[in-house]
Amino acid sequence: MIEKNPTRQVFAGAGVGRGAAIGPVIRVPSAAHPLSEGESEQVPVQSVQDAFVSVIRLLEVRAAEAHDATVREVLEATASIASDPELQRAVLAQMESGHNAVAAVNHAVSEFADAFTHAGGYLAERVTDLHSVRDKLIAEILGLSAQESFHLEQPSVLVAEDLAPVDTAGLDLSMVLAIVLERGGPTGHTAIIATQHGIPCVMRVTGAKELHSGDIVAVNAAESTVIFAPTSEDRTRIEAYNAALQSIVTNGVGATRDGHPVQLLSNIGTPEDAESLNRNECEGVGLFRTELPFLGREVAPSITEQRELYSRVLRAFTPQKVVVRTLDAGADKPLPFLRADREENPALGIRGYRLTRRTTTLLDAQLRSLSAAATATNSEPWVMAPMITTAVEAGDFVRLARAAGFKNAGVMIEVPAAALRIGDILREVDFVSIGTNDLAQYTMASDRLVGELADLLSPWQPALLGLISHVLAESKRFGKQAGICGESAADPVMALVLTGLGASSLSMSISALPAVRYALSQHTLKECQGIATAAMSADTAERAYTRARDLVHPEVKTKLSIRD
Repeated sequence: MIEKNPTRQVFAGAGVGRGAAIGPVIRVPSAAHPLSEGESEQVPVQSVQDAFVSVIRLLEVRAAEAHDATVREVLEATASIASDPELQRAVLAQMESGHNAVAAVNHAVSEFADAFTHAGGYLAERVTDLHSVRDKLIAEILGLSAQESFHLEQPSVLVAEDLAPVDTAGLDLSMVLAIVLERGGPTGHTAIIATQHGIPCVMRVTGAKELHSGDIVAVNAAESTVIFAPTSEDRTRIEAYNAALQSIVTNGVGATRDGHPVQLLSNIGTPEDAESLNRNECEGVGLFRTELPFLGREVAPSITEQRELYSRVLRAFTPQKVVVRTLDAGADKPLPFLRADREENPALGIRGYRLTRRTTTLLDAQLRSLSAAATATNSEPWVMAPMITTAVEAGDFVRLARAAGFKNAGVMIEVPAAALRIGDILREVDFVSIGTNDLAQYTMASDRLVGELADLLSPWQPALLGLISHVLAESKRFGKQAGICGESAADPVMALVLTGLGASSLSMSISALPAVRYALSQHTLKECQGIATAAMSADTAERAYTRARDLVHPEVKTKLSIRD
């Protein structure tokens, strides 16, 4: 425990974003778990069914009332978990086997959580949401007051074991200085909300359990640190860092100091994301994830529904570039209306473009809907398919896209096989986009959610850099555009490397764009190429980062808090 006479302590974690903040801690309590099988009386089946209805209604109402589009999206996703008929059937089956209602919910949810974790990817990041549904079901069954969202009376740093969407749904996010979590992942809902709002966030902080309400901490997402009892020097440094960040120009095109263009684009997931963005802050959309209307649905969304959704996004950005990724679902993001068998290795299974092995209806409908939206908005979106492995798949997709009227059709490079045979693929497509998150996972045979393997998933791993370099070099040779839409693009140092290797565009969250734009503007293309060469010459991820960082201009390192 931290003593009453505080002594400065530094805790390390995994940072999300680049901001920093100092302020008082507000400890978010973990929900009480009355989970013992012997602690509750028998509850009728009807009461359990009513509890599901109440929880679903609560989440849907919270989603409808949410003023923030990102919060609304994640609440809707949580509501879809509570609405899963398989979860309700599992709870009732546990009751039929002799468990009381509380134990039945706990056991069923535990089984689902294990399955989600085993599946990895999107589902593993939803375990926190699943536990939130569990807590609300148990509270409803027992007639207890479910933990409600609390109100912040002053700007504060939220510290918790983990946060579910309902924990933040009622908060005024302008009062949240920073978020510190003991658990969590970079693609979880908390990270998504923090990133969209530019809130500094540090996850997987082991020492977070030692922080209590009222403690003063300094949170630096760029350095992935949390400082308890920061000194005056810490305060001065963070104030200077924040002042430097605010002085960075947020508008304008991306380019190196000598004018070499690098399109700076935004990743989005919903029409609300598109409509809430300031178009002057980016040059368009480099990745529009189209999964949301499909996930958790018993019936696939209609062409009309999809057309309206896509029209909102295109209308918000026309005439800027919008790259639309077709449905990246299946396996770790199952579609209830497909009723596919559970797979042993979901990350290696039927997902993304591979869904066409079972049915072409989904892709055909999506392309028709997007084409109709393009006509309605007088726009020309680019379209690309995820999880492409071979040139045959790439060619088949392009032909489908051409038939639907698209001039620019490309594919995601996320699988090592596709990267190694990129020349064959480039002969089929108009452009490619490298998804560095999945490419790292598949290249290093490392689950993105296993913390012990985080070092293997570093974008600075030489094997990963080698594949990226090969794809970018071949794309330049073929005269085809090649962008980056993985999280690595948001790192200003890595952005310099990727530019030096030949990336034509970098796509990331909107909050990451200013730092990347500034870093590019302070280096020439030749300097970026030198930084890339230095990184490529290293034999470890640590040395690759160090060699690249050492060549970054000193004023850029100071302004962006890039550590030596």
